[in-house]
Amino acid sequence: SSDRSSRAQAEARAAVLASLQSAGSSYDAQMQQHARDIHSNAAAIGKQEADMRKHSKALGKESAKWQREIDKTTNGLKGFGDLQNFAEMMERDLLVIEETMRLVE
Repeated sequence: SSDRSSRAQAEARAAVLASLQSAGSSYDAQMQQHARDIHSNAAAIGKQEADMRKHSKALGKESAKWQREIDKTTNGLKGFGDLQNFAEMMERDLLVIEETMRLVE
């Protein structure tokens, strides 16, 4: 009876240990998969960050290029405004000359 009880306890202990080992192996496999996923995601994020830096740099260059074009156009428009002012001054001068010539006649 004592042998039978000891054997039953040993079998129960072995069954519990086997169950714990099985659960531990399952959790270990899950944790290893999580670690692989985290590593993979970190690598993907690193690549995305590098791509973002590259695209940001290209966008900065493009923005600077457009700013130079805007500056050129603005200066051109200022020049056009100066030319228009010059033409208006010439027109006034010609009107004064015309009026002077008319009065002289």
